[in-house]
Amino acid sequence: MKKIEAIIKPFKLEEVKDALSEIGIEGMTVSEVKGFGRQKGHTEIYRGSEYTVDFLPKIKIELVIADAQKDAAVGAIIKAAKTGKIGDGKVFVSTIEEAVRIRTEEKGDSAV
Repeated sequence: MKKIEAIIKPFKLEEVKDALSEIGIEGMTVSEVKGFGRQKGHTEIYRGSEYTVDFLPKIKIELVIADAQKDAAVGAIIKAAKTGKIGDGKVFVSTIEEAVRIRTEEKGDSAV
């Protein structure tokens, strides 16, 4: 099993969700997060004063899937989230040793 964590722009969430749904991936966890990468935030002017916004709002999507779905899921996320501009985000893939569904105690792929 693989865990995919994707950090994307907030306005791309629905497109990414729809793209994953089209390839049969339904379950995911979504969090509102803040952060910065190479773009290192930006400056804004508020009431005549300039200030730096270091942490930009982002969306973090987490999903655990079977190994066979990894390439399709990563491809769908990239295609849906890409704007071609700085700050599009990142996708991280890691290995999950075990998953257990609490209600039924199913383990492995059947738990996800």
